Amino acid sequence: MHVLTAKKHRVLHITLNRPEKRNALTLEMALAINQAVYQAQEDVEVGCILISAHGPVFCSGMDLDEASEAGHEHLEAAHDELFSMGTRSLKPIVVAANGTALGGGVGLVAQGHVVLAAEGAVFGLPEIRVGLWPFLVYRSVCAALGHRRTLELSLTGQPFHAEEAFEWGLVSRVCPAAEIADRARSTARQIAKASPQAVSCGMRYVRDAAGKPWEEAGKLAAVLRSELMDSADFQEGVLAFKQKREPRWPSMPVQFYQPKPNGE
Repeated sequence: MHVLTAKKHRVLHITLNRPEKRNALTLEMALAINQAVYQAQEDVEVGCILISAHGPVFCSGMDLDEASEAGHEHLEAAHDELFSMGTRSLKPIVVAANGTALGGGVGLVAQGHVVLAAEGAVFGLPEIRVGLWPFLVYRSVCAALGHRRTLELSLTGQPFHAEEAFEWGLVSRVCPAAEIADRARSTARQIAKASPQAVSCGMRYVRDAAGKPWEEAGKLAAVLRSELMDSADFQEGVLAFKQKREPRWPSMPVQFYQPKPNGE
């Protein structure tokens, strides 16, 4: 299978598994990722989504051979959902860009709420070189990089490195290639063990406040803040802080706190 999924420690792992083709995205892969992210939204056992890849290349973009043959409507619908999932998902998405990400690969990276990149990773929007434009990834990349930078990269097709991606805001952290898998898992697990209610309210605010006028966004913040401050999770969090212990969130599925086999 070219997309692998597994759940562990409240993290849904989605792994691109087509290294022999530089993890180029097929329609089947896009649909599989979309379905996994969609199902995670209602899964109380998922607190975070981690997207990574097997092989030295994170994702080289869409499969051009398939794109020239497949119906445009099917591809466009799948890609539109794929490259906008970061704005819709109420489950935080961590992306581990272990290597090169081009075109749709950059679009996939841009869906991450937290993005780790390996030192030496290269990014780029090279669509112009094959007579195309990064239409469906443009919005999410622009949200991360800004209009002028995204336009320049789209017009020139010039690659940029992990350090530049960090400076420009596409990437949250750059780390040694040998450490990226462990660091990404650690980050995802840290997010996944936080208060599910607090994470959900926070992600709702980020999603629903986007593009709203200042006062409207402020009213939404006040409503959600009040909801959290009246919650059992907040009461437990304050008590745990005072008692200098780890909190046991009432909104967390009870099995999370049960002893794990093999000491996991």
